[in-house]
Amino acid sequence: MNAEQADGVGTEPEAEHRAGFVSFVGRPNVGKSTLTNALVGQKIAITSPKPQTTRRAIRGIVHRPDGQLIIVDTPGIHRPRTLLGERLNALVEATLGDVDVIGFCVPADEKLGPGDRFINERLDDFPRAKKVAILTKVDEASNGEIIDQLTRLGELREWDAVVPISSVTRDQLDVLSDVLLELMPVSPPLYEAEQITDENEDDRIAELIREAALDGMRDELPHSLAATVDDREEREDGLLALYASIYVERDSQKGIVIGKGGSQLRDIGERARHEIEALLGRRIYLSLRVKLLKEWQRDPKALGRLGF
Repeated sequence: MNAEQADGVGTEPEAEHRAGFVSFVGRPNVGKSTLTNALVGQKIAITSPKPQTTRRAIRGIVHRPDGQLIIVDTPGIHRPRTLLGERLNALVEATLGDVDVIGFCVPADEKLGPGDRFINERLDDFPRAKKVAILTKVDEASNGEIIDQLTRLGELREWDAVVPISSVTRDQLDVLSDVLLELMPVSPPLYEAEQITDENEDDRIAELIREAALDGMRDELPHSLAATVDDREEREDGLLALYASIYVERDSQKGIVIGKGGSQLRDIGERARHEIEALLGRRIYLSLRVKLLKEWQRDPKALGRLGF
């Protein structure tokens, strides 16, 4: 080693390690949870075309040699009609007030609407966070649509960055990850290297059950669905037995979830079991019950019982 090398001259400086929090916002079904899962590389947040699928602030952790991105997947910003809606909005407000970067997600194949403009205006309430525009679903749009949408996004405000991506084809996800990490503060890792979420296992299982129940349900029913894991036990045959409940608000909804001869509930159980086994890496026995909890979205005690 010569003197110049000993003094650090002529050697590459070591990249600073960065770590911080980003939250994606946008209208329902713009791909926020799908993007979270794609960046983390595992299913952390459930996905569904139904509005208000996400009901908690779920953290997914992206580990890189040069940094750590903590993605906080939150409920969509909306005009609340129930106590649950008010609590979800309060959760979003608290989350966005704390994150380092807010990613505003807009789909490439849909024109900007009043909901997008409403959310964009709300971004001014969080001056601490840097703002990144993320054009999602570029795999579903033509080049002309993508260019037009990028132009419209540029007219909304001065963004710290604008990145078009596809979570499905993974187009430009590495670029987005680079951009987000560059905007984060210099920091040591905030989570252990093997940790990909801070969600506990029962909460993740309950969400997978709710995701299975949302599939194929009528538009008015999804808001009324909640799920909990009530008990678990190791069986002698080597299976993990999980006992869970699906809650509805009205007696008529109970029949819809159960279906004729229990057919709908069996389908829900089969879909959920497949996802839960993938999560746990083992075979399970899943017992589902449908329970009535009247007007739980408006009842403070019921909301507390269900974890909201």
